[in-house]
Amino acid sequence: MNKSQIITFDRNLPFNALPDLPPSEDIIDKEILIQWGLASRALAELNKNIMRIPNPLMLVNTISLQEAQSSTAIENIFTTEDELYKAVSDSVKEEAANPATKEVLRYREALWGGYKELVEKKTFDKTIAIKIFQQIKNTKQAIRPPQSQVVIKRGQSEFKPGEIIYTPPRGTDIVEKKLDNLFTFLNESNGFDPLLKMIIGHYQFEAIHPFVDGNGRTGRVLNLLYLVDQKLLSQPVLYLSKYIINHKDDYYHNLSGVTQRSAWKPWILFMLRAVQGTSQLSNQKIDEILAQMDSTYKYANSKFKWYSIELNQVLFSQPYIKQKLVGEITRIRSRTTITKYMLQLTELGILSAKEDGREIFYVNNDLIRILES
Repeated sequence: MNKSQIITFDRNLPFNALPDLPPSEDIIDKEILIQWGLASRALAELNKNIMRIPNPLMLVNTISLQEAQSSTAIENIFTTEDELYKAVSDSVKEEAANPATKEVLRYREALWGGYKELVEKKTFDKTIAIKIFQQIKNTKQAIRPPQSQVVIKRGQSEFKPGEIIYTPPRGTDIVEKKLDNLFTFLNESNGFDPLLKMIIGHYQFEAIHPFVDGNGRTGRVLNLLYLVDQKLLSQPVLYLSKYIINHKDDYYHNLSGVTQRSAWKPWILFMLRAVQGTSQLSNQKIDEILAQMDSTYKYANSKFKWYSIELNQVLFSQPYIKQKLVGEITRIRSRTTITKYMLQLTELGILSAKEDGREIFYVNNDLIRILES
């Protein structure tokens, strides 16, 4: 069958005719190549900027936390920054967090769990996808069974609320075979650049819809991990979900365009612009965080000789911090001394104290300003 042929599509029937990858190379034209060049350059600049960070894992509770919050918000799961920051800074708070906050934190843990697995095993396959899904949904389930009557409903303007807009492939071994084809496409040399493969593969993953729930979040984690796997990013810190949520209607419109009309070009261009814009945004945030870190360290260290670079890095590793963690970093066991230090930092305006019942969180308002701008 000609790969450019338009497939007959009925949103009420399982899309078992979903074409295997790769698509025809004819879908890549001059306009796409120009936008690919812009996106690739922006991504390379971001990766270079990541190397400037003293400890790149600092971003686990900063940029990646924002990515987790935005990615879950795409699925209409919302939590406040205050609830999120408290939970991240305190394992007790994390355990007692509301369901929406737990969803965000599970996304973050799935992202970094998948990253560690990728670094250790150096293989990018459907096993990682399954583990990411299980972490996000806190389940032992794997690929959905063939009898599951999974459909996708959305309240988009062109459809009535609750109306079926897509029915993913269904049947014995069908989902597994399509996933195998997807990961073969991503891992083999086939004439497509890795960034374009990520974009094409993201559509395919969403169309396969291999799990009963959490496919969108799982797919967005896989995007970042694939960029790491292909050496386009050293850390999975691209803030891609922010762009998607700001252009949510276009995102779903272009996804459905590939399914209904084999309209690859609008989808690829949309995602390339997303990578370019997101890389620039992430770069800006890294620049602002590093500049603020330097300014804060010079100011605080000029006032207090006990204020170390290591402590400064900790204060910029997460927006809310507890006194206990500061004691661990400074290796000061005296609770009285640590309390005095925290008071000095609040008086200087480096931190502000926030009471939550009997507990006190210390807030880095400069970091929050950068993250939420």
